[in-house]
Amino acid sequence: MATQSPFSFLDDVLQKVGTSLQPPEWAVQEVQHRIVLLLNHVLMQEPEATARLARQKGRTVLFHWGQFHFKLTLTPAGLLDLAPAEAPSDLTLSVTEASPLALVQAALAGDKPAVRIEGDVQLAADVNWLVDHVRWDIEEDLARIVGDAPAHGLAQAARNALQTLRQWLTPSRGAKE
Repeated sequence: MATQSPFSFLDDVLQKVGTSLQPPEWAVQEVQHRIVLLLNHVLMQEPEATARLARQKGRTVLFHWGQFHFKLTLTPAGLLDLAPAEAPSDLTLSVTEASPLALVQAALAGDKPAVRIEGDVQLAADVNWLVDHVRWDIEEDLARIVGDAPAHGLAQAARNALQTLRQWLTPSRGAKE
């Protein structure tokens, strides 16, 4: 007998809300600008990442999941910028999993989501390298604001909370599906 997650209703709710609610265009643009700022902050902490992206300057990558899309252009400095909507994409990365809950569970388990890749192979390889090797050192950034000891304590508490959340949301490997 297959067991069903007690949170399966959330999946339905999230999909219905995601398809029925459309944020205003200005809000989407503001969120996209903030995401680009965060991504560039993380990229600047890894010289190899910016060097790889600088070799791909002028290329455009389209990230797509359901009705959400995000188009980025690679700059000569090896950073990211929002691409104009009419710019052709050199690489399209489409997340094939439709369920937001399944994506969160996969992320908590440390798995990458299934992605359909279309376009430039070398650019796809460089993006994959970034995903595999570049990580945001939140503790380091937090230490600049509150100091080393409090930042370490907050980061440890966040790691413990994340581990507990992982155990709670991730189905056990031994359970029947």
